[in-house]
Amino acid sequence: MSDRKRHAKKRHEQASDSGTAALAGDGVSEADGVRPPVRLSRKAYEKALKNLHVELVQLQQWVVHSGLKVCIVFEGRDGAGKGGTIKALTERVSPRVFRVVALPAPTEREKSQMYIQRYIPHLPAAGEVVIFDRSWYNRAGVERVMGFATDDQVQRFLKMAPLVERAMVDQNSIVLLKYWLEVDMDEQTRRLEARITDPRKQWKLSPMDLKSYSRWYDYSRARDDMLRETDTAWAPWFVANSNDKKRVRLNIIRHILNS
Repeated sequence: MSDRKRHAKKRHEQASDSGTAALAGDGVSEADGVRPPVRLSRKAYEKALKNLHVELVQLQQWVVHSGLKVCIVFEGRDGAGKGGTIKALTERVSPRVFRVVALPAPTEREKSQMYIQRYIPHLPAAGEVVIFDRSWYNRAGVERVMGFATDDQVQRFLKMAPLVERAMVDQNSIVLLKYWLEVDMDEQTRRLEARITDPRKQWKLSPMDLKSYSRWYDYSRARDDMLRETDTAWAPWFVANSNDKKRVRLNIIRHILNS
């Protein structure tokens, strides 16, 4: 077994066993002046988030000053909390430095291109942090589960992705962070039902959400294959339990600051 496969197997086993992989903290520490309660109150959350926002502004200044190139990928099931996490991460920093990319479905022209091609122009230049709200991993997830990609296309992608990411990291000095937000079936159901019944959240609901909801176990198999094949020493996956939205936001922001 290669070093890459051994590394991926170990991390995948960690993710399967705990559901949290490298993100096991509460997101609130005594350094924030708050002891983590059993259930995180809004007051404790806002106090911790305020402190982390100060650190994010400092990180922003360092990224610009040092000319760093940072790419952050967020993946997960519908309703896993990707949007809320990204909002918490970016609400106090400059959109000229922290840039969010959420690409629509590919055009007919883009479908004829090399698969990774439409993502490449959005990768960071010096002094930028680019955040992908879903990414090239659509091929291993929604495209696979919903039948938009053939098995052969998915397998070729799973072999290609680690090589492309190694070039991003080794040859282009991009700091690549990949997060999978893991929500359980009951919590996903509750969140999708809220999108249906709450007029303020209905814009988040798409016909694709309802179709994909019925394919929970297909998504689980797709996730497992993706983590096994694309979790590498140079671009590891970090799995975060997102049943508690407040905690996962703090956990991920703290992890980014410490990376």
